[in-house]
Amino acid sequence: MINLKKTIETIFNTNTFQRVLVFFCFFLAGYFVLKIYLYAPSEDSVAYSNNNFYVLGLNIPSTLDFCGEKIPSNNYEIKKHLDREFFNKSYWKSNSAVLFAKAQKWFPYIEPILKKEGVPDDFKYVAVIESHLSNIVSPAGAAGFWQLVPGSARNYNLEVNEYVDERYHVEKATRAACRLFKEAHSNFNNWTLSAAAYNLGIGGIQAALKKQNTSNYYDLLLNKETGSFVYRILAYKTLFASPQHFGIKKKKWNYYPLIPFKVYKVDSSITNLSAFAKHIGCNKATVKFFNPWLLQDVLPNPEKKVYEIRVPKNLTADYSSYIRDLEGEDGSLNQDEEDAPQKSETPGQDSLLNNKKVITHVFKEGETIESISDFYEVKPSNLRTWNNLKEKQEAVPGQTLNIYFK
Repeated sequence: MINLKKTIETIFNTNTFQRVLVFFCFFLAGYFVLKIYLYAPSEDSVAYSNNNFYVLGLNIPSTLDFCGEKIPSNNYEIKKHLDREFFNKSYWKSNSAVLFAKAQKWFPYIEPILKKEGVPDDFKYVAVIESHLSNIVSPAGAAGFWQLVPGSARNYNLEVNEYVDERYHVEKATRAACRLFKEAHSNFNNWTLSAAAYNLGIGGIQAALKKQNTSNYYDLLLNKETGSFVYRILAYKTLFASPQHFGIKKKKWNYYPLIPFKVYKVDSSITNLSAFAKHIGCNKATVKFFNPWLLQDVLPNPEKKVYEIRVPKNLTADYSSYIRDLEGEDGSLNQDEEDAPQKSETPGQDSLLNNKKVITHVFKEGETIESISDFYEVKPSNLRTWNNLKEKQEAVPGQTLNIYFK
């Protein structure tokens, strides 16, 4: 048995350093006892409401739902799927800043349409999954924020041809996606199955339900992509509502205001887009940037259809981050660094950049400096100067070019 009095006397008879060391060890031991036994972490709790909820710990939230439909929590396979989607932490951390910036720009356009169409707000995360809120094109030919294939786009009243592709019109594509969601819901009377049908098709989900004799998404054995689709939506929903669940600092939501546009209604053919742009007081690049559904420099319109072409009211504002998304860039570069005009050692360049805005363009295979200069209506010599290219030198595929304009 330890003699406490004798132990204390021994400690005080030692030198100062030894006494400090002993007391430090006692302090650490006491701290860990208190942490383990008195302040154990409480049970996870989560409540979804207007993208604000509170999560304790790093386990999967115990009360997940999609569009108000509760996720079963007592199934091993479901937990395994959720775990796979929720805890790829390196992915969330490396992309969260870009995703939050994109969401604050584009959710103000998407959310009102979902509400007006009677589609639950949770479906906005489908666009995040499909495209990361950019007008990208998949190898299978799906395009736009909602990654619609041409056949589906036409089925839901979007025009897709060699001159016009309304899959790149954010609002029109969102309405088309809503029609698809609602059609699926009319078949299944279930929003979870409707989300899965967006990935596999209504017929594909119907066939799987019939073959496997079930009416529940969570009982289905599906291909890897569709089988994880709803779980991925839940992971994104949790990321945006409670980033600290993934070890990411809580973000303050400040939605960007909608861009004020001038809208020009056109019911005739456009034979020269540059001339049209000049007529409305801007340049061709501006028209193309904010109307990415215009695929060519001409717009035949023998049927006298009314097209709405829009350009910002304020042509001097910096819209470069919007343009990257509308063009289909991945937005992974740091916006502040990318948008800032870079100083050059070339004499006279600073005066060339005074009072100008910057647009970035990723150089693609088959392009030339001359073709890009023609598109943006700038001089090839200026484009090379801005990007430190020598005379007659071409950029390399994947290189980001800065283009400056007033």
